[in-house]
Order: sequence, then structure tokens, then C-alpha cells
Amino acid sequence: MKLAILSRAPQAYSTQRLMAASEERGHRARVLNTLRFGIDLAGEEPDLMYRGKQLSDYDAVLPRIGNSVTYFGTAVVRQFEQMDVYTPNTSNGISNARDKLRAIQILSRHNIDMPATAFVRNRADLRAAIESVGGAPVVIKLLEGTQGIGVILAPQVKVAEAIIETLHSTRQNVLIQRFVAESRGRDVRALVVGDRVVAAMRRIASGDEFRSNVHRGGTVEPVQLDAAYEETAVRAAQIMGLRVAGVDMLEGEDGPLVMEVNSSPGLQGIETATGLDVAGAIIDYIANQVNFPEIDVRQRLSVSTGYGVAEIAMHAGSEHVGKALGDLGLWDRDITVLTLHRGVQVIPNPRKHVVLEPEDRLLCFGKIEEMRSMIPERPRRRARVRKLPQEAKDLAEG
Repeated sequence: MKLAILSRAPQAYSTQRLMAASEERGHRARVLNTLRFGIDLAGEEPDLMYRGKQLSDYDAVLPRIGNSVTYFGTAVVRQFEQMDVYTPNTSNGISNARDKLRAIQILSRHNIDMPATAFVRNRADLRAAIESVGGAPVVIKLLEGTQGIGVILAPQVKVAEAIIETLHSTRQNVLIQRFVAESRGRDVRALVVGDRVVAAMRRIASGDEFRSNVHRGGTVEPVQLDAAYEETAVRAAQIMGLRVAGVDMLEGEDGPLVMEVNSSPGLQGIETATGLDVAGAIIDYIANQVNFPEIDVRQRLSVSTGYGVAEIAMHAGSEHVGKALGDLGLWDRDITVLTLHRGVQVIPNPRKHVVLEPEDRLLCFGKIEEMRSMIPERPRRRARVRKLPQEAKDLAEG
């Protein structure tokens, strides 16, 4: 495999480890400065220039893009994608992860538990926003902050309002988030590669510091995650469109609370804490994907008119819960069940005798109309079309 590592820090620990892991496995890896690319849009086919010359062919690209060059860096990754070069982290996934608000919006839509969060811009809405996340103390986060920078704990409502107003006056966008006191200045980072967590560590804040980042003086220790934390980390990374990611979670009273998904996680802390070859796991995954690349099942299976892929959730109270798959008559209706998701378990090609349980999710391929009939009508928050007042009706009729 010929691998391009996009990085502006060739001497950094993570870059050096990825290079070493590639060489140990007989791959050819090269570190390419993200800012030295030129995107060629003039030719008949997408192409890239590097240091003023046409880029040679690569099998895969691993982006290690810093926050300061996200826009240009994701444009370069997008061009690699147009050239059919494999990347474990897509340009869209990196963009999603870099925008904290966008990331929270995406994850919340997919039932990923997170600390209660609010986002407002008007001074008049601040107090209601603070109350909506549980009141003071609250955590205030800059959308562009990294490594714990731009994360502030406000102990009182008035202090929170003053901080947010000051930041707004400097044109900074901030999130207001519930302070998870039970985490006690600790969090967990899970390093996700593909569909599994390859290493995990607990980060512990120093002294009275509530931020557990190593850059803030925190310490680390290896941790063995239970199934709920592993499933949450893998789902969060994949929902964001990332196959290599660091997922930071708080240990809440009711389970994991996702704080952030990092598209370029550092390797030094987690390799030192766990003694595991995380860089090697990343390189092995990329090599396997180059040989057998993942495909977009929904896109590939949606080319036939009237057919597509859908996920059908078995909510409590559904008429299908308690029945065997074979009793639903899916196969007679030209619907094929590809996988059954049950908690942390994934059952490929489930048999007809499998009995459905509440919260099971079926990934199906078949006739769209037939699958639509199995989904309960979604409750509407408001009427789509409001009736005209009588005066307007009289005017229209007149």
C-alpha cells in the first residue's frame, strides 16, 4: 500500500508512529504538508498538485489536519475522494467533527446521550437557555476551542451571563452545557478504528481543575470499557462519518455522555497509557479497506426504481414486537432483512425464527412502499397547512 499522511508536523509523535507502523508492515508512507497542495479543477478528471507538480498515485490518504487549516484541508481530502483514493475520515466527517454545534446536532438526532446543551445569541434568551440545561453551574464552550482552551466553568447564573455576553461582544459563538458533577473532573477517551474500540484511557484532572485534558496537566490511566461505552463510542464516530476517531465521554450516573468526537486524535497519551500499538491498528485497518473497501449500501441498493434501504425501529408497543421475523411476511412482500441491531449486538442475515424485542432495529432492502407501511406515523409537532381565517376565505371567494 502507498499511503499519504496529511500533516504539517512530520516530527510529531503521532506522525512518526504512523510512519513507523507503515514501514514495519512493508507499506510505503509519505508525510505530505497539507498546505503545499494545489487543487486542479481544469482537467477532464480531478487531480491534485503537490509542490507545483502533479501528485503521484496513492492507494490511501490519512488526514491529520489541524483546526487552523480545516477549510483548506477538507478541500484537499475531498479532492482525494473525487480521485477515488481511500480515506478513513471523509472530508464531510472532518467538517462535522470540527464544528461542535453541528456535531451535537447530528449526534442528538441519532439518540447519542450527551450533556444537556443550548445555543443562543440574544442576551434576552441567556437565562432561559441556562435554566434549560439544569441551571448553574454551567460549562461554557467556544465552538472553535481545542485541548481544553475556551472551556469555562461558570458557578453562578450571573457569572455565566457576564462571560457569555463578553464572548458574544467579541463575535465568539459559545455553547452552554450542563456541568456533569458526578464525573468529578474525569473523562474517558476511546480510540475507535473501524467498528471497534482499540484502546481506551481515563483522563483525570489535576487538583481543582475540572478539565481533564493532558495539556491542562491531567493524568491518564488505562481503562477497560464495558459494552455500553464501546457501543456509544463506535456509533458516535460512525455517525459523524469517521472511521478513525477519538471519542471523549463523561461517566454519567446513567451511562456514557459524549462530549466530543475528534477526527485527528493524538496517539502519544493513549499509547503511553495502554501500551498498545494504536498506530499499527490504524494502518492495518486502512490496508484492509484498500483491499476490500466499504461501499455505501444505501446508494448501491437504491438504484432500482421503487426499491431502497430503510431502517425500521421496533418501538415498545409496536404490533410487530413479540412476533418472529417469519410471521411478518416480509419475504412475501419483497423485503429482505439485512441485519438486526439489538443493543450492542448486530445479527447479520437474521433467521425467520428470531423473535423481535422492543428497540430492535431492522436494516431492510426492498420496496419502499411496502417498508413505509411498517413504520408508524410520525407524530407532528404542528399542522403543516393551517386553515385560512374566515375573512380571508370570504375575500378569496368574493
